[in-house]
Amino acid sequence: MTPAKELTRDDIMDMAAYGAIRMERRREIVADKKNRRVHIGPHATFYFENYWTMWLQVHEMLYIEKGGEAQIPDELNAYNPLIPKGRELIATVMFEIDDPAKRAAILGELGGVEETFFLSIDGAEVTATAETDVDRTSAEGKASSVQFVHFHLTDDQAAKLKGGAGEVILGIKHPAYSHMTILPPATRAALAGDLD
Repeated sequence: MTPAKELTRDDIMDMAAYGAIRMERRREIVADKKNRRVHIGPHATFYFENYWTMWLQVHEMLYIEKGGEAQIPDELNAYNPLIPKGRELIATVMFEIDDPAKRAAILGELGGVEETFFLSIDGAEVTATAETDVDRTSAEGKASSVQFVHFHLTDDQAAKLKGGAGEVILGIKHPAYSHMTILPPATRAALAGDLD
């Protein structure tokens, strides 16, 4: 089955109806998200997005902010770019550091980190492309704690990921933060489901 690639107005529930199923749907989608979360090194976590993670995000924004019909177009415009469109994987990358002073110091050394994320599928490497909505590195060289990146796969890479061939490695090659990990089978299977 081809994964859904876009949220439309027709996909958005009435907020009263959503409220009635909210806890159950959150539980289901959060459980699925466990296989879409990958820790890299001590501070970075990749959260691979798909139609359902964005469906939940849009509904949560509408439910919490209570902006009604007028809010829907903005939410669709904000979150549709984070739904994979065929031969790509999309991740929200978060540098999660509780201590504010430590966070500022580490992010201050990570300028340009968004250009160093990579995915290696059976030895063929894909460098991530960062979202261009805003600059994620300040003029002073400080990285944002939240990054949004796309991994554009070739047909061969997509076939290998879906077919389970070879090792899949996710990593960061920044001089101040160089870490990588091998994706476990459950994560590979979840990400393979995002591809046509």
